[in-house]
Amino acid sequence: MRPAGPLQRVQTEQYCIVIHHFPEDYIFEEPSAFTDPFRYIPHPAVKAAAGFVCERIKGDAKLAAAFSEGKMLGVLVCKDKRSDSLGYIAGFSGNVGGQSIIDGFVPPIFDLQAPDGHFKIREAEITQINHTIQEISSSEEFKLCRKAVESSIHRRDTAIAELREKMASSKAERSRLRAAGLSQEDEQRLTRESQFEKAELKRLKTSLQAEVDRAQSDLDSILSEISRLKKQRAEMSDELQDWIFRQYIVHNALGESLSIAELFARQGLTPPGGTGECAAPKLLEYAYKNGLKPLAMGEFWYGKASETAVRVHGHFYPSCTSKCGPLLGFTMGGLTFGRSLVIPKTPVLPLVEHPLAGGGMSSPLSSDTPFCQTNLRCNLVYEDADIIVVEKPSGMPSVPGLDGRVSLQEMLEEAYGHAIHAVHRLDMDTSGVIIYAKTTEAGVNLRKQFEEHTIMKTYSAQLAEAAEGCVRKPCYPPLQPEPSASTSIDSNSHISLPLAADYDERPRQKVDFRQGKPALTEYEIVSENADGTLDVLFHPVTGRTHQLRVHSAHALGLCRPIVGDLLYGGHSIAATDCHPDRLHLHALSITFRHPRTGEELTFTSDRLSY
Repeated sequence: MRPAGPLQRVQTEQYCIVIHHFPEDYIFEEPSAFTDPFRYIPHPAVKAAAGFVCERIKGDAKLAAAFSEGKMLGVLVCKDKRSDSLGYIAGFSGNVGGQSIIDGFVPPIFDLQAPDGHFKIREAEITQINHTIQEISSSEEFKLCRKAVESSIHRRDTAIAELREKMASSKAERSRLRAAGLSQEDEQRLTRESQFEKAELKRLKTSLQAEVDRAQSDLDSILSEISRLKKQRAEMSDELQDWIFRQYIVHNALGESLSIAELFARQGLTPPGGTGECAAPKLLEYAYKNGLKPLAMGEFWYGKASETAVRVHGHFYPSCTSKCGPLLGFTMGGLTFGRSLVIPKTPVLPLVEHPLAGGGMSSPLSSDTPFCQTNLRCNLVYEDADIIVVEKPSGMPSVPGLDGRVSLQEMLEEAYGHAIHAVHRLDMDTSGVIIYAKTTEAGVNLRKQFEEHTIMKTYSAQLAEAAEGCVRKPCYPPLQPEPSASTSIDSNSHISLPLAADYDERPRQKVDFRQGKPALTEYEIVSENADGTLDVLFHPVTGRTHQLRVHSAHALGLCRPIVGDLLYGGHSIAATDCHPDRLHLHALSITFRHPRTGEELTFTSDRLSY
């Protein structure tokens, strides 16, 4: 395939945008619907366009240096409405090397970097306030005032402590004298002595506190000025942020337009900082303004991997939800875009009996009717009076959610006519063996086993080919020797990376060494395949949300996303796979104690892998 060439060059005073051709021999099958930016398999044309963008960056020393620290990029495959020519445009999130405009990439929705613009002027004023605060905080006068307060407090406390000690000694002596017997005159003398000491303590406290107050007053005047500047800075920052969101005017395919400020306000939300600066909204806004019909889109990471969120070079990731969720909901108005299958709630139960099913129960589960005209089917592995073991298909939630999908728990409750208790979960996209409890007592017992980490689980997975330049680093804390500088990894080892919810990118998780919960995974490599993928077995010791997916994909873990993972980079630019339509992660077996009898049970899927 020949490299892409320019389709159209649009020149302005500040920048040059190149809308790129695909090679003439490129065969393009137009998608039936536009990309769902939050859950998608990248279209082949999107992967090709992303590859061309990476080649361009890699071939330009300045661009390669600018993007090397890591940046989210995006491509939008589109048609020129005037000529019906097929091409693509590219964009990046935020700024690169302090630049918001780079030849060959779409411009920002609103350019904040114009040197004589309102943003730069106000930003300079806020920066000057920062400098003033820093100058005051580090000034000699401020240091002397702090020291004066500390010294006066020390003198006060020391003097008062010494006087109290002297008074205690005097009191003890008076008590001794009184015990020996005193004349009335001596008793009056001791009483006057006690009163004098108390008055002396009061005078000392007043005098020394006045000294502290004078020093504190001098310090407070400086702190008050710092506080005033910080309040002014906050007000200016809020005003500037509001101004920015009023300047960001976005459009959609219906020809409607709104400022980001109004768009979020209509939903009762406040836009987070950086809203509108991601690649996806930039690309759509440019397309609408320049007569381009959006066909497919994708966002991918270029450069150094992140040490918190899962970001690996050359892999595709969904759009962020905190900023782009509300924004893209508007900017994609008028586009027909593909969402993942939503399964309506239904009493039809397509459970088929597993060869190991037993227990002598008369099960109400049936396999006669296909489930809502889909291929989603469940296997009944085992059931008795206390538990049900089922093999869940990929694409079905374990428990009820908010997106309208029917869950396996709901199916079971519909079949049995009473509450079924979930004791653990499998991700919606994960298939395999899962346990439910029929009784409250069994549920409590099984949950306790999970909490105590006495239940053993094994998952089979296929990991994507190692990303370019991705060398696995030791896990944290180190549980194995430093690996050699290659993409090879130990065949049996551990991954220990603490995990926390990524609240800006729900439902994704991130590695967080400060506030994350400990997460430990044991793994063993089964085979290294000719296409660069790895077949592995996972044995999770803890059960954190998305633990296996993050430990696989993160640069500090295996640095290889699970194939087909839509959240954590399971689709890459370089992969030559057949675009897997599911997560290649399968709960292969589970071992636990029966909640009533205490007998150790092991149930294994009738399929060895996804």
